[in-house]
Amino acid sequence: MPSPRYWREVPNRFRLEAAKCRACGKVVFPARRICPACRKSDFEPTALSWRGKVVTSTSVVVAPTDFAQQAPYAVAVIETPEGARLMAQVVDCDPATVVPGTDVRLMFRKITQEGHGGILCYGFKGVPAA
Repeated sequence: MPSPRYWREVPNRFRLEAAKCRACGKVVFPARRICPACRKSDFEPTALSWRGKVVTSTSVVVAPTDFAQQAPYAVAVIETPEGARLMAQVVDCDPATVVPGTDVRLMFRKITQEGHGGILCYGFKGVPAA
């Protein structure tokens, strides 16, 4: 991930901040300029819950180079109580146990490192709720 893009996404990545459409109430993550539901462009920032449910998931067995040491791992679309959906890796479990309806907590974790000795990129990963 290029450095400028990473810095633009800091509010989303560090605060789990989404955008809520003032016209229809749709919550979108990451923030967008136009609402996908009503096509208006008036948003307000809103904080998302640190929990959610798995909508769909898959297991990655042959991973990209940066994630090869983590394979196999699960990646899921997680829906928060506010209705926002985000894609995240689900960790600390067997990938086969990540199925639709699984409750997860969102945790702030290291995602990757940009180059040798470069920027550490942080974001959210899901952890099955106990």
